[in-house]
Amino acid sequence: MGNELKTKRIHIGGMTCVNCETKIERKLHSTPGVKKAKASYSFGTATVTYDSDVVSLENIADAIEKSGYKVLTGNRQPRSDISRVIGFLIIIAAVYMLLEQFGLLNMLAPSRLADERMGYGMLFVIGLATSVHCIAMCGGINLSQSIPRGDENEDGKFAAFKPAFLYNAGRVFSYTAVGFTVGALGSAITFTNAMQGALKLAAGVFVAIMGINMLDIFPRLRVLNPGMPKFFAKKINAEKGQSKSPLIVGLLNGFMPCGPLQAMQIYALSTGNPFTGALSMFLFSIGTVPLMFGLGAFGSLMGKKFAGKAMSAGAVLVVVLGLSMLQQGWSLSGFADMSGSAGDVQNESAVVENEYQIIYSTLTGRNYPAITVQAGTPVRWIIDAPQGSINGCNYRIFISEYDIEHTFEPGENIIEFMPDNEGVFRYACWMGMIRSAITVVNN
Repeated sequence: MGNELKTKRIHIGGMTCVNCETKIERKLHSTPGVKKAKASYSFGTATVTYDSDVVSLENIADAIEKSGYKVLTGNRQPRSDISRVIGFLIIIAAVYMLLEQFGLLNMLAPSRLADERMGYGMLFVIGLATSVHCIAMCGGINLSQSIPRGDENEDGKFAAFKPAFLYNAGRVFSYTAVGFTVGALGSAITFTNAMQGALKLAAGVFVAIMGINMLDIFPRLRVLNPGMPKFFAKKINAEKGQSKSPLIVGLLNGFMPCGPLQAMQIYALSTGNPFTGALSMFLFSIGTVPLMFGLGAFGSLMGKKFAGKAMSAGAVLVVVLGLSMLQQGWSLSGFADMSGSAGDVQNESAVVENEYQIIYSTLTGRNYPAITVQAGTPVRWIIDAPQGSINGCNYRIFISEYDIEHTFEPGENIIEFMPDNEGVFRYACWMGMIRSAITVVNN
């Protein structure tokens, strides 16, 4: 009986990033009877050419499902489960508002070079939560690289952990190096606050989309998922397969088209600073280490249900990260109407003394004062910063209309400017999170 080649397009559920394409294709190519396989994350499909005398469509579907995915019936891309979509949207909104209410949103997406006032713990948490995705995508590679080599020249307790240590050290180093590189690229195109805001705005859109794609609630958004050319991904996978050094394989992992990793790379780009980008990627990568390092010992104990929930939690945080970046970018770009935000305190008016308009204000942790001044008279704005009122977001403000950048110190702070033109001029903290306005009137 002659060979009968058939081609079938199979719809697949559970794909969370473009790296799933490589995983599915690799599994199908290793299946006897499969002649050609091409997976598409954007459309959630795999087109398979196979010899029907050797392998059946059921065998192919079984191979796909053994890889951790679900073969869907029907000839169209699956529609989103409305209740699931609404549920995740409610969770995302609740987490966003909760973080904002407690002042933690500022810590979720720090904007520039870190200092002692800035917290980056949330990036570690995102790495920890999304590391279940790393296990799904790279678990086999991780296990193969973490097996002790049995080198007769090495003994002691550390020898057994050395391969896993080298593999994860390579990942952390490459993630950090990529963060430095893309942060430097961002610094080359962010000359002003407005330009930085525009970059953060665009990055926020893509990060939010990538988080939504990780949740798999709007499959049609997959076409907007950025990624490297497939040729490079295959080249990197080939190099990883040939290398026997855990360190080299770990280094190559930093260039894989992984969903959470790409989201963090876009975030690092938006910081516009190589050191901030490197620090952000370093903390994210450190967050992925515990599960990856312990995969050999604990991987079998973590069921698919737990892994799915942890992945969903990480994806929700990625979406909230993107929304936070969107808010910052919107404010820094000058698009936002910041005069009536909920954080504004009562409008304060100036009193003329010795040819100056004098305004006394008090800094609070979550608000900037809205003030009203007259055009044509210089302003001396005296802001008292009580002990404990300065935090990682409000400590520096930008008033673009008067080209003012002021860093608050405890005690009395003086800002002077000349309001020449009437109007309402917005100003914000360096992150664009706390906002208010200066109203200039005639007489």
